[in-house]
Amino acid sequence: MIRISRPAVAGLMLAAGLAACKKEAPATDTTAMAKTDTTTAAAATTTTPAPSKWTAPSTVGFAWAANDGEIPIAKLAETKAGNADVKAYAKMLVADHTKMLADVKALATKQSITPDTTMDDVKDAMGHARDELKDLTDKAKGADWDKDFIGKMVDDHQKVLDKLQDAVKNTSDSTITKALTAASGKVQQHLTKAQELQAKLK
Repeated sequence: MIRISRPAVAGLMLAAGLAACKKEAPATDTTAMAKTDTTTAAAATTTTPAPSKWTAPSTVGFAWAANDGEIPIAKLAETKAGNADVKAYAKMLVADHTKMLADVKALATKQSITPDTTMDDVKDAMGHARDELKDLTDKAKGADWDKDFIGKMVDDHQKVLDKLQDAVKNTSDSTITKALTAASGKVQQHLTKAQELQAKLK
């Protein structure tokens, strides 16, 4: 039988205790590290902003399409509308959108921007203008035609205004922002006038 002295027993117990502590330590450290990694990953995910769809080419492309599509519809209304106020409104639209289109083209030239017509908003604007022009061309003149035209102008200018304002908030180029702000003001005028006419024609 092997005898172990008290000091030796105490030493063994101390060694066992230290060994137990060492075994537990890595588990705690691993958890802390996992938490740190998760926090870091979450921070990296939330701080990366999504790229804006309103690049300079897409913004110019949309403004170009919106103005270009409005002109032939307004010209049709100049000849087809029966209400004098509606005719005057159509004449204003032709003048304003012709100037706005010229301003967009000048901006594109000055900034060396090639309009992007591949964005969904641009394609939608172009297709919508074609559909409206066909619809209004096929309809007979009269009070209902005037109401339909003005109703379309309310909807169209509201949609264009919303997109222009969204583009203003997401564009960093000061020259483009200035042009968009001016265009938004003019479109707001057109929308307000159309809403006034819509109320009168009911």
